[in-house]
Amino acid sequence: MPYVDKYKQYLDENPLLVAYSKEELKAPVFAYTSNLDVVLGWDSKIYNEILDAYLKEEPYVKEGDVMNTLEDFARISSYYLMRGLGGHFDITNIEVCNYLKEKFVSEFALGGTCAQAAAAIGTMGFPVNVHLTDRCKQVSEMMDHEGTTVIKDNKKVPIMQGISDEEPVYHFILQFNKGDKIRILGREVEIPLSNRLILFYDTVHKEVPIMQEFLEYWDRSSQSPSSYLISGFDAIIDPEVMKKRLLELEPYLECMRTKHPETVIYFEGAFYMNPKVKEQASDMFGRYAHIFGMNEEELEQQAKRFGYEIDVEKIEDVLKGLEVILSKYPVKGIILHTKDYAMYYGVELEGVDIERGLTMGNIMSATRARIGRYGNPEECRETLALALSERGLQFAQAAEDRETDRMIKVVPSRYLEHPKYTIGLGDTFTAGVHICFIKKK
Repeated sequence: MPYVDKYKQYLDENPLLVAYSKEELKAPVFAYTSNLDVVLGWDSKIYNEILDAYLKEEPYVKEGDVMNTLEDFARISSYYLMRGLGGHFDITNIEVCNYLKEKFVSEFALGGTCAQAAAAIGTMGFPVNVHLTDRCKQVSEMMDHEGTTVIKDNKKVPIMQGISDEEPVYHFILQFNKGDKIRILGREVEIPLSNRLILFYDTVHKEVPIMQEFLEYWDRSSQSPSSYLISGFDAIIDPEVMKKRLLELEPYLECMRTKHPETVIYFEGAFYMNPKVKEQASDMFGRYAHIFGMNEEELEQQAKRFGYEIDVEKIEDVLKGLEVILSKYPVKGIILHTKDYAMYYGVELEGVDIERGLTMGNIMSATRARIGRYGNPEECRETLALALSERGLQFAQAAEDRETDRMIKVVPSRYLEHPKYTIGLGDTFTAGVHICFIKKK
């Protein structure tokens, strides 16, 4: 059976779901990190000037790489741009930060998976409670929507009542465009895909301090969140720090599973995490999460960890990779998000229309890519003018034709060849997915 486009249907149904969510206090909880991004305006001419001045050898990346010098920046960033890859790296020298701010035109934006997801779902009108690590005025203002709350003095309060007077936590974002040419030691190379690099000058998220009153609130609360997003550990590089955080979180996640059995626990990792830290996080959160969320790069990485090489262009390989992960962790399913489609693979979740989540994730992400900001309902409706991805349609049909004991649901994306924005698309997608966990009785 060919894919049936339900995008308009789900958008039409959203107002009633928003009203229900507010009236019945059925809202998601998003945790754990936030920061202030410095978005460097992409300019291939300026970038090539930097390469001409500071690229001294063939680009490469080694484990544990950091950007201590401009030569490091040129070598590492050009390696990623040549391949159209996104990535996370530490800047250890403030002079590198100052140089980048001087060379590129920049603007502030919101950073952190849970913070961006909260801003995205808040723009659509849904309430959400968040845990923030950076509660500065600039971050809070970008998330300030009716129904967006934080925990302060052991109660939920509007986000602007939880502002901190501490300095912002800065992350530098360098997004680049498919088709632009960069000069690598005198030869011209075309960037194959639009993507971004995130460069941390940040010690806070090496630790991810978690507010005890946030954890204790949900330990005591009789009101169950519709879902609980776990994210934000991608900047931790020390396995001992991660071990400490996991030991801190484990009893509270145990409580969430027992006291709030209807709450869907969702772990969104990151391709860029330190491999050992990623293993620790996956192993522990895999015991408590109902769903893992990931992109194609992370799927390849996880499959390789368990000894399998997969080709993400082939649906049989994608499903093999997902099956391998499900065989290693007791989660109910995996949500895979790509530029062409979104997929759920696993056990059918009782009372959850997972297609709604995949569809809303796609349309909200595509709208952000199209207009450069979190879209409201009307802006999402305008995104319906974009065609469905041909590759996504092919995957949807191939999934429909397969016989399996698992539930497979594929929703093609509204495809944009040259996005206006590439930052936070996965986080915006994740926000949209959580709409489907707000279950009307």
